[in-house]
Amino acid sequence: MAEIKVNALMLRATDYLENDKILTLLSAERGRITAGIKGVKKPNAKLKFASQPFCFAEYILAERGGRYTVTQASECESFYELRSDINKFYAACCVCEVALIFSEEGGGSEVFALSVKALRDICVLDESQALINFLLRILNVVGYKISLNEYCPQCGSSLEQSPKLRFDLTVGSFSCWDCSNGVGVSGNTYKALLVANDGRGVAQKEGQVKALRLLREYIINKTGARCNCLTDYINLI
Repeated sequence: MAEIKVNALMLRATDYLENDKILTLLSAERGRITAGIKGVKKPNAKLKFASQPFCFAEYILAERGGRYTVTQASECESFYELRSDINKFYAACCVCEVALIFSEEGGGSEVFALSVKALRDICVLDESQALINFLLRILNVVGYKISLNEYCPQCGSSLEQSPKLRFDLTVGSFSCWDCSNGVGVSGNTYKALLVANDGRGVAQKEGQVKALRLLREYIINKTGARCNCLTDYINLI
């Protein structure tokens, strides 16, 4: 039986048998990994923490026949703040959901790094702004970059000064209202994306909500994923 050591973030846990779980881990070294973990549903289970949401730990995995089992784990970061604030908790769930959508087996160190950073940011910053920033960064990494150019690519007018814009869900770009047939978006939506992108200032909450709705529709359009956690967070705020 071979053993491997990975630094990983626990994205999803599924009950298995009476006391076990199946974990979906996002690792820095090997991308997404599915691994069983035994006995963690028992009240005094030693590795109970390793199957909890947002656990960032060094996992020791035993491999046999292409299947992995968690044998040891050492916590690297607990992200306690995510469990004491309902909004932050749901925003963190969105991070794990999106990381799951865009991660793959055998690779994905950038997705891992962005996900861990996002959880840290959500702990200490405005969680909506941190989540928008994460979504913009991960879309860029996986090849679905959203263009936040200052001017309309067709007519050259300033987008920041426009109360109504268009967004093309196919190519991920904004234009002025008159130059495109894309979906209509408010100027506040665009400004919230700009604020999150450069990290300066805090956008209006209304603009953040609309920006998250737009990002959700863009991810759905590109991947077909349902984005249930993102929907729940938007409804919460």
